[in-house]
This record gives sequence, structure tokens and C-alpha cells, in this order.
Amino acid sequence: MILRGREGKHASTVRRLAPGERVDITDGAGTVAECVVAAARSGELELTVLTRQTVARPVPQVAVLQAIPKGDRGELAVELLTEVGADIIVPWAAERSVAVWRGERAAKSRGRWSSAAEEAAKQSRRAWFPEVTEQADLAAATERVAGASLAIVLDPDAAEPVTAIRLPAVGEIVLVVGPEGGISPAEADAFRTAGARPARLGPTVLRASTAGVVAAGIVLSQTTRWAQAPG
Repeated sequence: MILRGREGKHASTVRRLAPGERVDITDGAGTVAECVVAAARSGELELTVLTRQTVARPVPQVAVLQAIPKGDRGELAVELLTEVGADIIVPWAAERSVAVWRGERAAKSRGRWSSAAEEAAKQSRRAWFPEVTEQADLAAATERVAGASLAIVLDPDAAEPVTAIRLPAVGEIVLVVGPEGGISPAEADAFRTAGARPARLGPTVLRASTAGVVAAGIVLSQTTRWAQAPG
């Protein structure tokens, strides 16, 4: 197998992988090839494939409705959500979001989020890369909540903590992360009507770019997913 292009250049020039070193190649959709470097040349690697395996899609799936933060905090949130194990990241144009993607900006912003997810997935050695969907409005967000096995709206004033909620073993768990200004009453009502449960993370209030990461970590730590071996 010859690894060329951007990945080949990065592996040979930036990481300077040498003959005999291990390399794992994935398509981001569950297929992983365990390889060893046979030869290294400028801009490419020649790899010997040792084994191939197909990794099942992890369950339950975790989707995060992430209210769009301002600046580069969106990419930070995506990077951390990918590292912790989120499967689907939905950019949500919340009522109180300072940043909303419009026109050409929408495609460019989603592209930056997708690139951040891809790079973080490779660094984390994920066999399944997360999906970054198109920007969702409230109607699309509530539709996702209604179709979930469990949906949790993060609310620092909620009576119930996330840790007290019993999680489904299969299906999709949706975590709703509001903007810095919080979820509006109309949005809260819409999510509640769609079946979401409000829950708090702890005694402190986290930023929009980090709340989802903490919530995803709590949820995933209570499933069998974090007990599995890498791959």
C-alpha cells in the first residue's frame, strides 16, 4: 500500500515515520488497516498491511446539539467533543447565539468544524469519525430530540443532575447545549414538549464550548463504550 497526498506528506515529512514503525490507516467508517512502514520517501510511505478489521459502530450513539459559539470556540468544542467520543455534532442556531451562519459563511463554517473533527478523530485514533451536520434551526433541533432514545437539555438550574439519569443501552442520546446567554423559554418549552429532560452538570456554570464535552464524558463513562479497547 502506498500512502500519498496530504496524509502521506504529513506522515513522511512532518512525523518522519521510518521503516519498521507501526501505522494504522482508517476510512473513518469502521475499517482499520494495521500496517508497518516498509519504505519512506519524500511525500509518501510504502506500507505493508498486517491485518484489516472492521470495527462496529459504537452504541449508544451520542449526538450533541451545540449552540454555535462566537469566534473559534466552535472549533474548540468540536475538537474536544471528538476526542471524548461524540458521534454526531449538530451546529445549532439558537435564539441567543451571537454567531449565526448565513449564506456562504454557513458552508465555510461547517467546513472548519468538519476539518476540526477529522483532525481530532485521527489524533484520537478513532475508527469512526464523527459527523458534523448542517446548521439546525429550532424545528430541526426539536425533531432530533423527538427521535432520540434519550434527550437531555443542559440547564444549570435543573433539579436533576445528569449523573442521576438512567441511560439507554442502544439508540441515540442527544445532549442539548445552549449558548452563553442560555436557552430561551420558548426553546426550553419546545425541547420539553419533544421529550427532553433538563439536567445540570454540577455546582458551576460551564461555557457553551465546554459544557457539551463534560456532559458527553459523563454520559459515555456510564455506558460500556469507555470500557472497550481502542480500535
